[in-house]
Amino acid sequence: MKKIILSIIGCCFSLLSFGQTYYDLVIVGGNPGGIMAAIAAAREGKTSVILERTSHIGGLPANGLGATDIATRGATTGFFLEFVNRVKSYYINKYGKDSQQVKDCSDGYHFEPSVGYIVFQKMLNEQREKVTVLTMRQFDADNANTSISNNKIQSIKILNRNTNQTEEYAGSIFIDATYEGDLGAAAGIPYTVGREGKNEYNEPGAGRIYKYWGGPEDKGSTFQADNAVQAYNYRLCLTNNPNNRILFAKPKHYDREEYVSIIDDILSGRNTDKAMQIVTEEMMNENRKNVLAGKKTTIPGDKWGISKITNMVGIPNSKTDANNQHGVFLSTDLPEENWPWATSSWEWRDKFAERLKEYTQGLFYFAQNDDKLPQQFKDATREWGMAKDEYLDNEHFPRQVYVREGRRFFGKYFFTAKDAQPVAQGQRPPLHSNSITASHYALDSHATRKRESGRVHLDGFLSYPTAVYTVPYGVIVSKQIDNLLLPVPVSGSHIGFSTLRMEPCWMAMGQAAGVASAISINDQTPVQRINIEKLQSKLVQQGATLIYYKDVTLKDADFALVQYLGLKGYLPDWNANLDKPIDSITLNEWKQKSGLKLNQARLNNTLRRDVLKMIYKDKN
Repeated sequence: MKKIILSIIGCCFSLLSFGQTYYDLVIVGGNPGGIMAAIAAAREGKTSVILERTSHIGGLPANGLGATDIATRGATTGFFLEFVNRVKSYYINKYGKDSQQVKDCSDGYHFEPSVGYIVFQKMLNEQREKVTVLTMRQFDADNANTSISNNKIQSIKILNRNTNQTEEYAGSIFIDATYEGDLGAAAGIPYTVGREGKNEYNEPGAGRIYKYWGGPEDKGSTFQADNAVQAYNYRLCLTNNPNNRILFAKPKHYDREEYVSIIDDILSGRNTDKAMQIVTEEMMNENRKNVLAGKKTTIPGDKWGISKITNMVGIPNSKTDANNQHGVFLSTDLPEENWPWATSSWEWRDKFAERLKEYTQGLFYFAQNDDKLPQQFKDATREWGMAKDEYLDNEHFPRQVYVREGRRFFGKYFFTAKDAQPVAQGQRPPLHSNSITASHYALDSHATRKRESGRVHLDGFLSYPTAVYTVPYGVIVSKQIDNLLLPVPVSGSHIGFSTLRMEPCWMAMGQAAGVASAISINDQTPVQRINIEKLQSKLVQQGATLIYYKDVTLKDADFALVQYLGLKGYLPDWNANLDKPIDSITLNEWKQKSGLKLNQARLNNTLRRDVLKMIYKDKN
């Protein structure tokens, strides 16, 4: 034992003597996935450094994504739910439990950008003895910036953007928490960018596709693979409070021609909603006359005013999370131009970020001021502007581009649409016994191409339903590197990734990465071969939901039992029905599965809960 300790001390001294800084975990990316990894590791006694390129941690929830993307509340819990509860507590403490702000925060799922940042920062501050946060630290996806030997990353090089000096960080585990997948790429992990064809995994929406929003696929859809990447945008924080509203100014490189196509869309009511299937040319001509006469649109599926160019969800203090509008041809997304982002330099990315910012500012300026637009439309859009009390150091504009998809790696498990869709009507998606979280959102991709003549919508804009699914550990694990985890740029197809890419799921996968890192260090085991049941047990202790049941919550005394046996296949239905008497069919199935006689169980008398306790006690 003394030799081992001396060896470790000598190793650390050697690293430090060459100007390197050592932590148990080196995390590249200060977005929610990286934050939760650091906190999870800290609660397991491990040190971390978060290396964030910008001046602020928090990723998209601190940059406008305040209307949380989750289809089933309670499906994803753990540190994500802790974040949500802290958001709600913030509003209660500041404004009172019966305030409008508390109502508008929707139990903590809706929040202002500044509040998201405050909550993340507070969670990190509580772990300051274990977690070091360094901002303005840039990692470039260059092989020269990773030192690898014996299938392990030994250290990485980082550019300090304040001093323009190179810094080196060594650690036991490295985590890629970037939206782009920069660290994984530099470490040589195979990846893909673009879209698979439908012939590869038989996924709905794969490849080139045109479909009405909420409606059927249409002509032009070839379902063939290509290099197209779904569009990025900024999630704006808008308000109609005149005391806190700043209207959009004309940007320096304003190009009116980029926006003129929406003039006739406003007049005619043309949109991309499924309701357009019943709209005739005569109806649109009549709408033109009415709008030019000072009226509003009456075309089915059409939007008016600010909603014609952005989709808004309310958050506290009369603000909104303003996203791209799904039902139109031109909104805040900027398709095609973002395709190079994932594999480009930060110099290129910064130029695109500025281009996207000016494009977005120009869109709102156009909608509020252009002479060719109906006055009543401009009046409606001018009710809204940027929130004056957000992003005080950045002209009240989000600091970070919404990178919906970057590199996707080929990990131990490759997640596709089939992993998120029910195996049969009313049933679950395929069950992953090595689940690290449950999650739920639609298969959801934004457009990959700009407007094209004769198409009902933009190429690639789609949504298909899913059911609450389990996320296997293998999606965050590479095959090649023994001490690297990828909880944000995970392993999956374009369509599979399109549901995993929501911040609640990223937070949950980050939490799992942090716990897995601690286990790997403690057991001196490569991340690919850690004890999964140990990982799952610790995650459940931290409040994570690994398999979702409609009738069992975290508050249930037997929650851990249900999680354990549910993943073993004892409870395949959506309800666990713990307090129903055991029936003969189920009892025989559980006897066979467990190898136990279960003689104490009495048919139609003993509760299912109590029979499961017998099994759980034997297995643990």
